[in-house]
Amino acid sequence: MTTLDMRQAGQAEGMKLDRGALSEADRQSAIATWQGRMLNEHVSARVFAGLIPQMMAAGVDVRMQLEVASMIQEELRHGVLCAAAVEALGGEAVATLPVLQPVPSHEDAEPLEALLRNVLSICCLSETVAVALITAERLETRPPELQEALTEILGDEIGHARFGWRLLDALEPRIDDALRERLGDYLPVALLHLLNYELDHLPLQPRPPSDAVEGYGVCHGKDARALLYDTIESVIVPELQARGLPGQSAWSVARAEYEAGAQQNH
Repeated sequence: MTTLDMRQAGQAEGMKLDRGALSEADRQSAIATWQGRMLNEHVSARVFAGLIPQMMAAGVDVRMQLEVASMIQEELRHGVLCAAAVEALGGEAVATLPVLQPVPSHEDAEPLEALLRNVLSICCLSETVAVALITAERLETRPPELQEALTEILGDEIGHARFGWRLLDALEPRIDDALRERLGDYLPVALLHLLNYELDHLPLQPRPPSDAVEGYGVCHGKDARALLYDTIESVIVPELQARGLPGQSAWSVARAEYEAGAQQNH
């Protein structure tokens, strides 16, 4: 396994935080939270890197490829900001880098369809949810240093989510009825993946986090889960429907499948 060591990069940001506002247990909880984000943000850069060759193969406008190239840098930058928070909290911005899975190639599909599947999953679903969760988190955050970091991250995530919807609109003339139907068939898979991933990273705590540590970025699992569902139902599904994709029926299928699996695991 490879070690991700972002201590120097984090320290170079010069972030300072008042650790005395937290109990030791809360401080360790905050460190673990920001370490996890550091890792997730860092490795997510490879997702956007994986989109570039797919965009080339699908003949997408090079200006949009340039936008995605910038997103790679933004995700790496987010990892540095999270590392800075870890170091400022008295932790070490070090984590074990998991085996990085490649972005799905969807070899059963033509280049355009393969790209659209990934854009739907990455930008339209995951990044839209990220916008909602980070917005809520920033409202709870107290230290100005963490507010500034989250403001920068949020601004980029908004751009990533909007890019996905904008790319769908730009490529709409190339989406015929047959392709639209196949994308609709893929949506339950993408939504189920979204649920599995997000809910795995939003565990329900045995007790709600203290107000103090919520102000340092530790989310309330129950509230975050409710926001996840609300974002899917009130933002993502209507946006899909507006583009002629069966967002509502796909969501019903994915949610039912997730809940059935959760019941079996209990």
